Amino acid sequence: MGARCSKLSVCWWPPNFKSPMLENGAADDDGSGVPVFVEYSLDELRAATDGFAPDRIVSEHGEKAPNVVYRGTLFSSGRTVAIKRFGRSAWPDSRQFLEEARAVGQLRSGRLANLIGCCCESGERLLVAEFMPHETLAKHLFHWETNPLNWAMRMRAALYVAQALEYCSSKGRALYHDLHAYRVVFDVDGNPRLSCFGLMKNSRDGKSYSTNLAFTPPEYLKTGRVSPESVVYSFGTVLLDLLSGKHIPPSHALDLIRGKNFLVLMDSCLEGHVSNSDGTDLMRLASRCLQYEARERPNLKTVVSGLASLQKDASTPSHTLLGIQHDKRSSDQVPLSAIGKAFARADLNAVHEILQEDGYNEDDMANAELSLQSWTGELSESFVVKRHGDNAFKSKDFAAAVECYSRFLDSGAAVAPTMLARRCFAYIVAGKVQEGLQDAKRAEDLAPGWPMGHYMQALALHNLGREAESHEALKKGTVLEAERSRS
Repeated sequence: MGARCSKLSVCWWPPNFKSPMLENGAADDDGSGVPVFVEYSLDELRAATDGFAPDRIVSEHGEKAPNVVYRGTLFSSGRTVAIKRFGRSAWPDSRQFLEEARAVGQLRSGRLANLIGCCCESGERLLVAEFMPHETLAKHLFHWETNPLNWAMRMRAALYVAQALEYCSSKGRALYHDLHAYRVVFDVDGNPRLSCFGLMKNSRDGKSYSTNLAFTPPEYLKTGRVSPESVVYSFGTVLLDLLSGKHIPPSHALDLIRGKNFLVLMDSCLEGHVSNSDGTDLMRLASRCLQYEARERPNLKTVVSGLASLQKDASTPSHTLLGIQHDKRSSDQVPLSAIGKAFARADLNAVHEILQEDGYNEDDMANAELSLQSWTGELSESFVVKRHGDNAFKSKDFAAAVECYSRFLDSGAAVAPTMLARRCFAYIVAGKVQEGLQDAKRAEDLAPGWPMGHYMQALALHNLGREAESHEALKKGTVLEAERSRS
């Protein structure tokens, strides 16, 4: 039925209109350029991934606690994100999951693929992070098809990861779960970043960290836990990966390192491109990180300092070193106005105000209002009905608004795209989204240059789960609004 309520009603939106921006504040970011951490609804993340469609999967792993990472597009911003969906058996304690996610979500660094949100609803546990479009370090190191990763980029990746770990340590997050080449990802500019997912504790108990058993720090075998020194050990295995271009078990690598000849470890693709001094320095740093006794390993500040001296081609952009096409414009990002953002967030309070302020400019109904007194008979009655509809819309009595607007439109008294947009909104709030979409399309047909027809379509399509079409409608509305502002 309709969403009838009084003027003083506070909670009048239907429950399906959950918006993280509405519930967690409207700030786009905290000054870092990264969105503030929010808790998303399951419906929004399901829509962002087209219902967790298989063709949205970026990676999946884990036998005992399987989890899948999807590429998603958030309706609330048009932002492309990585969404990690844990298996049903993971994180049985929802409180621990939320506390852990919120803590990691406070970190903000250009060296991290930052965590920007989570979802803990209906037994689901999901994390939302910045999306990194250019694959993992492992892909570029171990599975390259045409161009092997050059030495300058390998050293840049090592430095950036070390800086990420040092930053996390300075913020009280010194531990990292399963540090390896698959945890390092490349952003739109080709810069290496450390995945924030590895900063989460073990999902099985929410208290401890596990590690990659293929490269187990010695102390893990004794205690079953990792320490900050264990993270340095794991980082040493990443340095070996960068030097050799393949996975080498640390114990075997140490036997080779004792021979003090980095050439026996070095990736054949790097021959002739690495000086003896640089190769030896990296091998020595890796050897120090892999010491059996944790106390003998260097701290992260020392590691960062050692890697800084090995940097090559520092002025060369990362995308050039990585050998990728670079376009600062992102087809998934929409530069939204304040009005566009309100529709993108599905902020119904804001949209309601926008529709009221827009008035009847598009169909010149304001002029018709001025001459109301000259109308007689049925036509005059139609305008009285229209006025009742406007009053009902203003007071959020949407059932009455739909009834009055329908009577007016059916009378043929005037062409009214503004009224169609308002009735569309009333239909959406009442749960009659398909009817609302039809009104939005009619409004577009009657006023092709009016942004509101497209914006209302975006809102309706979002609630029908048709995210790609919704995003396109949002972009069309944005373009039209910009054109009108310029003119």
